[in-house]
Amino acid sequence: MYKKLSFKLFLLLLPALIFFAAFIIFPLVTAFRTSLVSWNGLAKPVWVGFHNWIEQLGSPGLYQSLFLTGLVMVLSWVIQTPLSLALGLFLARKGRTRTVLSIFYFTPLLFSAAALGIAWGYILNPNFGLVQAIAQRFFGANAEIDLLGNTRVVIYTLIGIIAWEFVPFHTLLYQSGSRAIPASLYEAADLDGASAWQKLVRITLPQLRNTVITSTVIILTGSLAYFDIIFVLTDGGPGNASRVLALDMYQKAFEEYQLGLGATLAVILAVVGLALSLLLVRFSGFSRMRSQMEGAT
Repeated sequence: MYKKLSFKLFLLLLPALIFFAAFIIFPLVTAFRTSLVSWNGLAKPVWVGFHNWIEQLGSPGLYQSLFLTGLVMVLSWVIQTPLSLALGLFLARKGRTRTVLSIFYFTPLLFSAAALGIAWGYILNPNFGLVQAIAQRFFGANAEIDLLGNTRVVIYTLIGIIAWEFVPFHTLLYQSGSRAIPASLYEAADLDGASAWQKLVRITLPQLRNTVITSTVIILTGSLAYFDIIFVLTDGGPGNASRVLALDMYQKAFEEYQLGLGATLAVILAVVGLALSLLLVRFSGFSRMRSQMEGAT
């Protein structure tokens, strides 16, 4: 009986295992094998062992890319979480005004990252962009603002654009989560004379704990893969001021035709993402989600 049950469970898990092996394990193993060769994508690969790894781990560019990726990760969470939470709670309430505003808030979700990158490129263009026009209107004709061409501020400009792009998605998470909170909790709090701040701290935020964890996992792990909008706007420049790890991997493999080095960075990116995911699962309680009614008694 036990063997029959185990076999049935195995059959149920088999499609997921095949999918995981085909789209996770096999590409990762292939990338690791590619990291052990020198290959331009056309000629025959030459086995070099761990030479690519030694070169990358000894390159200052790798650690700059890791630092920029970490900066994007941390600041994305710091910016997107409170904004998404505030907008989600605001839009969760019923009202014609909120319905109209939600249309504008969710507009970035309707366009691809490439289209958004092109639009922001025109807006921030130092010659004819909207930001430049506003600067000249208020600070004179000689005013010049080049947010994408300044090595000191370009990464922060990109983080702001990324936040603008993804805040609507996380707003939807918080909106849905707040609407799922039982109204009886707020009714009981009103009877006890609780203030709006007390209801937020004692009811809303504890009930949104699972949503906060989910949103955090998506932001932090997703930050490792930010590529498209940075590629369109700056291509890692000026210099290497915005060359995050995912973009560094792409440029090594497909612009410099060093697929071995690009595969090395791909494996490093995957290992960092896996380690981050395991840490989040371990310390956030993501693997043991509690009931949405937590705090109801």
